[in-house]
Parts: sequence; structure tokens; C-alpha cells
Amino acid sequence: MIGSERNKCVHATCSHNDRRRRIRDLNDGLRRYARAGIICVTAGVQALGAEGVEAALLGVRDFDAFTPDNDPYDEHDFGSFKAAGERMLWKIDYYDRERRFGSPDPADPAVTTRVLTIMLSSEY
Repeated sequence: MIGSERNKCVHATCSHNDRRRRIRDLNDGLRRYARAGIICVTAGVQALGAEGVEAALLGVRDFDAFTPDNDPYDEHDFGSFKAAGERMLWKIDYYDRERRFGSPDPADPAVTTRVLTIMLSSEY
């Protein structure tokens, strides 16, 4: 999505910052507490075995190196870290409830399914 469309608020009383904060809080709930979404790991992460998968999940949970360069919208929807001897990436995407199309409003959990994917950087 284009940045201005991505953060467009559908509620008349919702400020741009309120919307961004709501998306960030929902994303943090998924990545830190496995709340309200789906977490997927790629075949490359699975190939690291149970300890590698656990290290990947902990790396995402504990990630706090958000900067304007890697998080320009302040939504906590992407990160890169090293775990199990591998450079890993994680990304949160927003789908409609049936996961067929993009979410009409990522700030509204009633119409959004969040999917967090963890992958090896070599799989990107």
C-alpha cells in the first residue's frame, strides 16, 4: 500500500497517530504474546530443528531495535536479527478475516487477520 493509504483512518475521530499506535499495539501483541494472529516459520527456519525454531520465536518476541530506517511507519511490522547462527527476518502482513485479500483496515481486529512470518534472510 502507498504510505498515505496505509495509514488512512476510516473513523472520523481517529487521528493518524491513534491509528498507527493501534496497529503497533496489535502487532506487538502478536509478535510478543502470540495473540490475535497466525505465526508461520519457513522451511529454512524449520530445518534448524526445534532449538532453532525456538530461538527464532524468541528473537521475534524480544526484538526491540526499531528505528525510523527499519520501521518508518512506527507499526512494528518488520525486523531483522541473528539467532541460531543465522540472519533472520520477520514480517507481519494484514489480511481480511478469510485470508483471501488484504485487510480493509489493519487497525481493526474485527476485519483483520495478522500473519507473522519468520524466515532466513537467504529465503527472502
